[in-house]
Amino acid sequence: MNKSREQLLAILAITAVALMVGDKFILQPLTDTWKARTARIEDLQKKVTAGTKMLERDRVVRDKWNAMRSHSLTNDLSQAESQALRAFERWGREAGVNISGLKPRWKRVNDEYQTIECRADASGSLSSLARFLYQVEKDPLAMKVDVVDLTTRDGEGRNLTMALQLSGLMLTPKRNENLAK
Repeated sequence: MNKSREQLLAILAITAVALMVGDKFILQPLTDTWKARTARIEDLQKKVTAGTKMLERDRVVRDKWNAMRSHSLTNDLSQAESQALRAFERWGREAGVNISGLKPRWKRVNDEYQTIECRADASGSLSSLARFLYQVEKDPLAMKVDVVDLTTRDGEGRNLTMALQLSGLMLTPKRNENLAK
């Protein structure tokens, strides 16, 4: 009986070790691989869904990009500078603001685009300066307000001076041709 009991214990021990080894070296790696594969499939499905949505919006995105590109400054530096200066004159006239000290400066960011930084002083009432900023922001021209600094020129605050910095975008022709395709 001792011998059969020892054989039974030996078989149980061998079975337990075999189950542990099987679990550690076969079942766990297979389970981990299966979970990783499932996660990868879910990730790929999300990417396919996002890509499909992007393809569906292709025309809208291209139209929006073409509209933005058409509102950027022209590709000639002097014409682009003139375009920005005329925009300042138009905004000032529409808002009833006096523009002075307008200083444009070009910055080449990379081969794809350049920006023009315009520093200017505008004077007028609070409402006219607010209208001026509104005109700048609603204009389709690719200009954005970077810095605004208001100071008063009288004791009551009726006559204000606004120092501001705007940036305008000029896309290079090479980049325009590549994106239009």
